[in-house]
Amino acid sequence: MNFRNISAWSIRNPVPGLVLFAALTLAGFVAFMRMNVNQNPEITFPAVFVSISQPGAAPTELETQVTQKVEAAVRNLEGVDEINSTVSEGNSGTFVQVSIDTTDVRDAISQIRGNLPDGIIEPQVIRAQINGGSIANYSVEATDMTLEQLSWFVQNDVSRRLLAVDGMQKVEVHGAVNREIRVILDPAKMQAQGVTAAQVNAQLRAVNTNAAGGRAEIAGAEQSVRILGNAQGAFDLGQTQITVGNGRTVKLADIAAVKDSYGERRDIAKMNGKPVVSFGIVRSRGASDVAVFDGVEKEIAKIEKENPGVHFVKRSNSVKYTKENYKAAMRSMIEGALLAVVVVFLFLRDLRATLISALAIPLSAIPTFWIMDLMGFTLNFMTLLALSLVAGVLVDDAIVEIENIVRHMRMGKSAYQASIDAADEIGLAVVATTFSIVAVFLPVGLMPGIAGQFFKNFGFTVVVAVLISLAVARLITPMIAAYFLKAKGHASHGEGRVMDGYMKVLGWTLRNRWWTVLIGVVAFIVTIGLYMTLPFTFQPPLNVDVSRVQIQMVPGTTLEQTERVTDQVAAILKKEPEVATALEYVDVGSSQVVMTLKPERTRSSVEFERATAPKLQSIADARVSFQSQNGGGGSSRDVSVMLAGSDPAQLQVAARKVVEQMRGLPGIRDPRIEGDLPRPEITIKPRMNLAADVGVTTAALSQTIRIATLGDIDQNAAKFSLSDRQIPIRVALDENSRRDLNTIKNLPVPTSRGTTVPLGVVAEVSFGVGPSQIQRYNQERRTVLSADLAPGQVSGEQLGKIMDLPAMKALPEGVHFAAAGQAKWQKEMLINFFIALGAGVLLVFGVLVLLYRRAMPPLVNLSSLLLAPLGGAVALHIAGMATSLPVLIGILMLLGIVAKNSILLIDFAIEEMGKGVPKWEAIMDAGHKRAQPIVMTTVAMVAGMTPTALSIGGDGSWNQPMAVTVIGGLILSTMLTLVIVPAGFSLADSFEKWIAPLFGRVLTYKPGDERGHGEAVPQPAE
Repeated sequence: MNFRNISAWSIRNPVPGLVLFAALTLAGFVAFMRMNVNQNPEITFPAVFVSISQPGAAPTELETQVTQKVEAAVRNLEGVDEINSTVSEGNSGTFVQVSIDTTDVRDAISQIRGNLPDGIIEPQVIRAQINGGSIANYSVEATDMTLEQLSWFVQNDVSRRLLAVDGMQKVEVHGAVNREIRVILDPAKMQAQGVTAAQVNAQLRAVNTNAAGGRAEIAGAEQSVRILGNAQGAFDLGQTQITVGNGRTVKLADIAAVKDSYGERRDIAKMNGKPVVSFGIVRSRGASDVAVFDGVEKEIAKIEKENPGVHFVKRSNSVKYTKENYKAAMRSMIEGALLAVVVVFLFLRDLRATLISALAIPLSAIPTFWIMDLMGFTLNFMTLLALSLVAGVLVDDAIVEIENIVRHMRMGKSAYQASIDAADEIGLAVVATTFSIVAVFLPVGLMPGIAGQFFKNFGFTVVVAVLISLAVARLITPMIAAYFLKAKGHASHGEGRVMDGYMKVLGWTLRNRWWTVLIGVVAFIVTIGLYMTLPFTFQPPLNVDVSRVQIQMVPGTTLEQTERVTDQVAAILKKEPEVATALEYVDVGSSQVVMTLKPERTRSSVEFERATAPKLQSIADARVSFQSQNGGGGSSRDVSVMLAGSDPAQLQVAARKVVEQMRGLPGIRDPRIEGDLPRPEITIKPRMNLAADVGVTTAALSQTIRIATLGDIDQNAAKFSLSDRQIPIRVALDENSRRDLNTIKNLPVPTSRGTTVPLGVVAEVSFGVGPSQIQRYNQERRTVLSADLAPGQVSGEQLGKIMDLPAMKALPEGVHFAAAGQAKWQKEMLINFFIALGAGVLLVFGVLVLLYRRAMPPLVNLSSLLLAPLGGAVALHIAGMATSLPVLIGILMLLGIVAKNSILLIDFAIEEMGKGVPKWEAIMDAGHKRAQPIVMTTVAMVAGMTPTALSIGGDGSWNQPMAVTVIGGLILSTMLTLVIVPAGFSLADSFEKWIAPLFGRVLTYKPGDERGHGEAVPQPAE
């Protein structure tokens, strides 16, 4: 038994095929029920984030003392692709895109740990996670708790309960306060006693602690020895004796106020003008968005029941978007399958044949879930996109088989014999058409890099689905037809005025072959022109239910000032009819407003953002912009470009020139350089000679000022032990004291003689400015230029205009454009996508050469692929859509389907010519007998994609452009294929015979030689 007559074997032995697909369907159903539903595929992002904090440190010092050393340490590691660093006050973050294990980066950081400043918090090396964002956010309200008690309740009780939910990774808390014992120093009393903040902090660390004391044996029993130095409360701590020099001591309460309170607030979460404690839930890798969210909802309901005074309010929820898209995709698949079945009935007018075709859809789709589960796939937007795309294709092979069987039955054969003969006749063509789609999508599933991890889900889902549909068409469809269909004798098949008209057109094309081919060439030129006039964007704007506004204040802005501006922004946003809730996250100098949009809104989220953005531009002393869904290149805005260079001054000059020219582009709004605002500073310059005379070092100055104004870092601070935790004892000046420069100047500084001197004596204290943020790329300074889009504009088109600006084309020496981050990733994805497309076309050619055993007919098939995208371009122009990644995916599917149609035509003609039928008659007969199944599969595919194109329910931002491209391309390319491919094949066959004497049998290996038709038959003369 070979694959060609496997259908005949299945007809004679029906039980094995039925048992096989019963088992596959059961396995697929079980797998589907347990598959995770997520928004994105599971991606292993080859990157590591190195975070090092030094409270109070300026960006300039952090860059030279920390960031550059970290970059140098990881740059020499094997597999490092790019390094991005961001340095802000008190924090250095380095993002390393690397293909090696995280441990290697940790080892590199540990080797330079001794070269880093003493005051840093221990470096954190974290593996980057693509699914690391929160899937839902809640705020917590309580009627019987203080803010500090509520914060601890959320951080301890709520977090512990939620982390027990299967699939939870972490709980991110916002707006909470942390309990501290605050030792608020009095500057005047400190100066009078000659004691420094650092000395007070060090003595409390040494005295206020419980420590181990060894072991003793008394009265014949062994006892452990403990030293209990920990104070029992804030009052007791205030009675601690502090050494102030010359053998004198004073009580801590004599020089400071000791309070059991909470730390100075550096961030606030607000809802409806009231401070709240909020938290976001983050799922772990491999878990389901939906399952985790549902589990958290149940646990929160239990916590509320157990704590009547506590109320949880859901503020944002991305899982709702995921659920809606999942339901919409499933609904589109079912509706598309039903429409495809209706199409079959309208063409064949045979209920039994229609039911047999319909059976192919569940038998193909359900086992696909089992294979997907074995490959570790989830039901995410990529796999659902693939299933939506093949919803109409799954029935194609079965339609071709059943249509051919019905045609043979109407020739007077029994259903049993017609099934055997028809399946044998069309078997290789069906295999070839399926493998043409496999050949197109398999390279997409094998794409390398991050893009490959996304498209692996997509490509392999399509491949598996069409291969299973092929197995159904070869094993199940003919077998069920043989036993279920009823022959009704001789009858006409595929006749009518439409067929008569097509045969006349086909005859004209064969008589005017060169003119017909010229029409194809013109169609290809028109295709190029239409796509060149379409704007391009990497991905279409999404219509999501959550919108975010970023607010960047002038450097030096306080928390209270930032809060006032954030309240102002939130008030403007709440007036918009689309906004349901607005949650404020306020930090010192920057904030974010997260809005939940109403589901019944009339404008999409992107339309709402672009219309509202101008209203936020008038707010003084603040940069307010919406966070783009497609932001990249180091920015969260719609369009951004990155410049890099070794000279910061030259880089800024070049950036300003580009931004100035960007203001002249009508398609963008509010262009600016991100992070370019100067930051106010108080600079302390030691008077070196005087400082040396009294024994004051720069390190002593730094430690004294840092502890007095900020308090020591947590790992070095004294601790106060409670039954369930330790809380820090924060030694620092009162906030009001820090507002007077004279207080800073009069701070006591320790000398080598054991005395103190005022800071102003040994150092110059003055005001200055420095960078608020430093950005670096591959060990160079970088700067990001960003802008918002005007309504109706797409990012790709405007980015191209920015790149064509004179300032961008004439960047000074030492400054260059850098494609980094998401921009680089998108570029690599497009390059890899087109490489995969080229590989797919070559694989299709290989499949056709194996099918025909000739070189020229496969070239005709490949040339037919040039006709595929024209209808898609026309449809996109009509719908007003831009070219994007989903459009390219749609074109990919078009290539497979157009190849499929041309194979059905050319294969039949070659079969007939192999039997001795003259070429003209063979091509005319191929058009007559294959036009109906080609039109049927096309109409079924169009019907299957129509629900996706209409995008009823869920966000169709991705699926809709793809479906529109496929539908437009299918309709037009099918018409062109039916009239142009036969003429092209006729010309190719004539050309093949003309060059036969030159190349012998290499290019003219006849199909009758080894294709199961007996002896080879000489080809008739032209």
